[in-house]
Amino acid sequence: MFSFFKRGQDGDGPDDPPAPVDDDRWNMDALAQAPSEPSPAPTPDPIRTLELKPRVVDVICSVFDPEIPVNIFELGLIYDIIVDAQSKVTIHMTLTSPACPSAQQLPNEVWSRVKAIDGVSDCHVEIVWEPPWSPDRMSDVARLQLGLM
Repeated sequence: MFSFFKRGQDGDGPDDPPAPVDDDRWNMDALAQAPSEPSPAPTPDPIRTLELKPRVVDVICSVFDPEIPVNIFELGLIYDIIVDAQSKVTIHMTLTSPACPSAQQLPNEVWSRVKAIDGVSDCHVEIVWEPPWSPDRMSDVARLQLGLM
C-alpha cells in the first residue's frame, strides 16, 4: 500500500498511526496556485500534414483495442490528427468509456508507434471526452468486422 506518510519512529508497529512527513521536498504552495493555462492548440501545417498524416493513419490502424477485434481508427476512437511545421503530431483520441481497462495502454501504444515514424519529430496524444464515443462513430469496415451489418 502506498502512503504519503512515513511510519512513526517510536513503536513502528503495523497498527501505529502514520506520522506526517515534515519534508521540504513537497511543494505544498503549488496547491494554492491557480492552474496554469493550457498549452495553445497546435497550428496545422498543410504540407507536413499531407506528407505525414497517411503514415500516421497507417500505424494507428495497427493498434487494436484488446477487447474488440477492430483497430482503433476504424472504431472511431481517433478524432483528429494535427501535424505542425516542425513535424510534431498531435492526436486527439477518446476511449470507448471512461472506465476503459486499456486507458493507459492504448494512448501509450499510439504515442510510441507514431513517434517511431520517420519524419515525425515528436508526438502528443490527448485523450478527449467530447463528443463522447458511441458505436455510431465506427466505420462500415468496423461494423462489418463485428457483424453489425
